[in-house]
Amino acid sequence: MDRTDDLTEKHYVTRMGWLRASVLGANDGILSTTSIVIGVAAASTDRNAIVLAALAGLIAGAMSMAAGEYVSVSSQSDSEKSDLHREQEELSEMPESELAELAKIYELRGLDSKLAHEVAVQLTQHNALEAHARDELGINEFTAAKPFQAAVASFAAFIFGALLPFAVSIFAPVHLMVYIQYTFSIVFLMILGAIAAKTGGSHIGTAVLRIAFWGTAAMAITALVGHLFSINMG
Repeated sequence: MDRTDDLTEKHYVTRMGWLRASVLGANDGILSTTSIVIGVAAASTDRNAIVLAALAGLIAGAMSMAAGEYVSVSSQSDSEKSDLHREQEELSEMPESELAELAKIYELRGLDSKLAHEVAVQLTQHNALEAHARDELGINEFTAAKPFQAAVASFAAFIFGALLPFAVSIFAPVHLMVYIQYTFSIVFLMILGAIAAKTGGSHIGTAVLRIAFWGTAAMAITALVGHLFSINMG
């Protein structure tokens, strides 16, 4: 019997790039759009205004999320490329010093000096830049910045999350809009938190409680602002 699959280890770090962007985008899509709708619904009973606010929040939020993620991750990518370029120059100009530096890293991790030097030599012969990128700079194929991937994941996830409050703004009774928006959104936020925690290998209960608390706080504050605005305008 082939037990290869049984022996394969699961490493959640391989999912961190797209998982972070997707979870953040979906959370923000639900929470920010719902908060906008609740704020407007607390101040007005005009369905057209509520739906328009939801649509504007969906479009603007998705574009902002994608642009912000792209710029942020691009900055990280630029820093990584700069470090790799500098490391390549150092490998060309002072290979012996870089070899000693790599050996010292392995020695600090628990290898004796002779073995650390042998490992450093072999890895340098195989791919010196890759060895230094991974063990000195902490850059590898799993954690390397991918701006376009992060931007697309954020955009799609935000749209997906924002469609919920947008649909509710169209179909829910206006006089119950605030309560229905909150109920649907907090339930979906908790489900999303549980899925994200399961996918990322973290504690589900903690993730659900955290997102429920902060989601409730955000929507309550916007509802209060909308209510106060309605009173002042009235």
